[in-house]
Amino acid sequence: MSVDSTASERCRPCRDPGASLTYAAHLPAAGDRSGPDVSSSPLPSGSIWDRTAVAGGLFALGAYGIWGIAPLYFRWIDEFGALQIVAHRVLWSALLLLPLVWAIGGWSRLMAVLRNPTSLGWLAISGVLIGCNWLLFIYAVVSERVLEASLGYFINPLVSLVLGMLFLGERLRPLQWLAVAVAAIGVGNEIVRFGDVPWLGLTLAFSFGFYGLVRKRLGVDAFTGLTVESWLLLPLALAWLGWQALLGQGMLPSAPADLGKLFLAGPITMLPLLCFAAAANRLTLGSLGFFQYVAPSLQFALAVWVFAEPFAQTQWWTFGLIWLALALFSVAALHEQRRLRGLRRIAGASEATADGRSR
Repeated sequence: MSVDSTASERCRPCRDPGASLTYAAHLPAAGDRSGPDVSSSPLPSGSIWDRTAVAGGLFALGAYGIWGIAPLYFRWIDEFGALQIVAHRVLWSALLLLPLVWAIGGWSRLMAVLRNPTSLGWLAISGVLIGCNWLLFIYAVVSERVLEASLGYFINPLVSLVLGMLFLGERLRPLQWLAVAVAAIGVGNEIVRFGDVPWLGLTLAFSFGFYGLVRKRLGVDAFTGLTVESWLLLPLALAWLGWQALLGQGMLPSAPADLGKLFLAGPITMLPLLCFAAAANRLTLGSLGFFQYVAPSLQFALAVWVFAEPFAQTQWWTFGLIWLALALFSVAALHEQRRLRGLRRIAGASEATADGRSR
């Protein structure tokens, strides 16, 4: 537990959050996701053995795989604390994204956004949301709560589904309602087990869900959007680092090795975004959506078998219900994809018939 100039042109609007994930197939967060934009525009479909589709699948695995193993990196540098890590992540992302946008030919889009006060205002809001999401995720890692973070990103697609219904007027089908209900029972089991609300996981899910909602309404491609968001967050990051310097903490680590560790936060933010962009250009939204569970699944595995976080037998009920809800969600998304494909075939046949008659 919120991508490229080309991908977003073909796949707009924003990641149905993860691309929401259906909002059906958000395509994050997992822990890091900044929200690549994707849409239902027809992309290469082909058979599963189609080279384009295979390449898209590999890129998607790369993106979600990096998001999934990101806790290993943040645990490696946990000595710096969550706030310091987030500040450096914003700093290096801002500095690296700007030349990247120029390199991929996105300068005109960036300038268009900067000249639009409304877009800047919404990106300021989405920037705060993704900044909070980054901070909470890193806090979850350094405080040994990766399991709860994975729970948040597992339920994120369902949160996005509900947000789409509440704010975008999207209608839920019976199977989707059932998925939401089953997930709610799973979260309820966790509340009963702990006697408390899993606030960290829920906050990750909702912050990334609202991030996807804002970006979906805005329709700015992910690289441009994340660049503007990073630069809008940069003054806060520099203010924090400056304050730490005044307190004698040092604005930057004194050892080059430590600085190198923190610098990696920039590439770790950008690399999965590049992979996601490449995948979005090669896969349909429905195909891309099924990769979204890779990241929280890897986080779950890391939490249980690498970080050895406590995992009670009763938690299998929680995660089992969440996984059942996601299975229902995926079946509903698959049925919707087939329905839309059938409608496109009918529309195409009608156009072909009309063209034939006109000739």
